[in-house]
Amino acid sequence: MSADLTGTYLTLDDGRPAVRFSRVYDHPVDRVWQFVTDPGELAQWFPSRAEFDLRPGGTVSFSGDPNMPESTGTVVAVDAPRHLVFEWGGDELRFALEDLDEGRTRFTLTDVLGEENAAARNGAGWEVCLTALDAKARGERFEGPHAGPSAPWKEYYEGYVEAGVPSGAPIPGTGA
Repeated sequence: MSADLTGTYLTLDDGRPAVRFSRVYDHPVDRVWQFVTDPGELAQWFPSRAEFDLRPGGTVSFSGDPNMPESTGTVVAVDAPRHLVFEWGGDELRFALEDLDEGRTRFTLTDVLGEENAAARNGAGWEVCLTALDAKARGERFEGPHAGPSAPWKEYYEGYVEAGVPSGAPIPGTGA
């Protein structure tokens, strides 16, 4: 069974590599903003618990990822409830929320990569995380990014590699 890849590898106008994901949720933008910024909501789908000082230059504290040490990042930009940009582990994460018809929201995550060879690894990781967010948005329970061996991460990774997405970055928690 081949993984259904939803991310796009791209080069931004400034030359930096990125992976981008887009979803449409049947929730208003204010609710989706909570998914992105509320530590309790975020912990259900994001790889780490993240607590924000939601202002440009504010600190983001990351904890709870069994494969990564606790760390901090910086909020680069915020325009609640539409845009959030912050630094995390050498990458820049950009969240954009757009109002659609009938109370729906387009959610776009762009992971601007610190290293091009992280594209397949990060793309696979976001597939697992966003599958958890998709389930959460539907009101379902899903074991998110720390589901362990049951998470289809490896299948996604292999799919991205087969698609020619840059790979080779170390994979936390696997020794690879």
